[in-house]
Amino acid sequence: MLKQILSEMYIDPDLLAELNEEQKQILFFKMREEQIRRWKEREAAMEKQESLPVKPRPKKDNSKSVHWKLGADKEVWVWVMGEHHLDKPYDVICDEILAERARLKAEKETQELRKAQPGELSSSSKPKPPSSEGRAPGNVREKAAEAGTPGRGCRPAAPLEEQKAPKKESVKKTQDEEIKQIDEERTKQIYKNWKEDSEWQASLRKSKAADEKRRSLAKQAREDYKRLSQRGRSGRGQQGPPGGPQKPRRPPLPPKPQFLSPAGQPHTPPRNERVTRPASSPAHEDIRRWFREEQLPLRAGYLADSDSIAPWFHGILTVNRANELLSTCVPGSFLIRVNEKVKGYTLSYQSENGCRHFLIDASSDSYGFLGVDQQQHASLAELVEYHKEEPITSLGKERLLYPCGQQQEPPDYLELFE
Repeated sequence: MLKQILSEMYIDPDLLAELNEEQKQILFFKMREEQIRRWKEREAAMEKQESLPVKPRPKKDNSKSVHWKLGADKEVWVWVMGEHHLDKPYDVICDEILAERARLKAEKETQELRKAQPGELSSSSKPKPPSSEGRAPGNVREKAAEAGTPGRGCRPAAPLEEQKAPKKESVKKTQDEEIKQIDEERTKQIYKNWKEDSEWQASLRKSKAADEKRRSLAKQAREDYKRLSQRGRSGRGQQGPPGGPQKPRRPPLPPKPQFLSPAGQPHTPPRNERVTRPASSPAHEDIRRWFREEQLPLRAGYLADSDSIAPWFHGILTVNRANELLSTCVPGSFLIRVNEKVKGYTLSYQSENGCRHFLIDASSDSYGFLGVDQQQHASLAELVEYHKEEPITSLGKERLLYPCGQQQEPPDYLELFE
């Protein structure tokens, strides 16, 4: 299954919808790894081709070129947001963006106000001229005394522009300070209104919750990876022969399966009974052929200690049919069905919150959930026994407790053994 998806770099949307969030992230990670592997292969091929002598092309004048910035490791310099210790938290960045938007809006409002009422902002800042009442006589006497003083001539009056220049600078400075103060007060007001806005708060809470969920999923995936890796190494160390690891040999072809009736007794459907099923598509036929040629020799669907079909095994079922079968079962019930989209299996599990589906990779002669390569099982029956005690995920704690068997005759897996 995984090999098929990675070779085509495509997964059917219906199949993708069956996966839980953890398996989706694992699948995207595997597809990204495959993209990088192919890119490295192409780069190596291009470097090999470039090392060959090539006839130089005439360069054009004023030709443009792009040069990538290189880091200390001589690789292309890349900055991943949020991974550096100096990067700001998400809420701090949001606050800064909000404050900048509020500042720009306040400046725009102030400019519009100045255009509409040009004299309103500076009316209060203009200094009033000193009152001349009661001072005119004194001024006249002073001027007369100065004129009658011997040896002192009349001095020329200072130019009018030189007297007005300090006043203009003072008025302009006062106006600028008032405008700055108004901008700051308006910015704080707009920032406070936006900060208290319910929609903004809801969006911020939703973003924080999404970030927390991603961090939690990544942490759980790392814990599952470590736990299953340790368990897989310990299992291989106990079961491995002293002569070194050997590839398991294919078992002989199993005998004709015994179909279990609801009462648990072997039952053979009558020959005159005809199984009605929809017309098979090419993909459907390919999956049937794959099961008969590759999976039957591995005893797929059989019980570990007998030649009977396991009660949890089902044929090629859709996700809707699997949900119907599990809808009447208690939490902890499960079934394993042949996937109708790709060559592999799907474990459908009834939890307290509904039905969940997990892809089982059967690309090699072993079985394991998609992406968890470290814990592989020799058969589907061994996988079921293992997860009766060990949960599938640390978050959901899914343990395989109650198999969901056939609910009608003939069984839905009959077409796979014909």
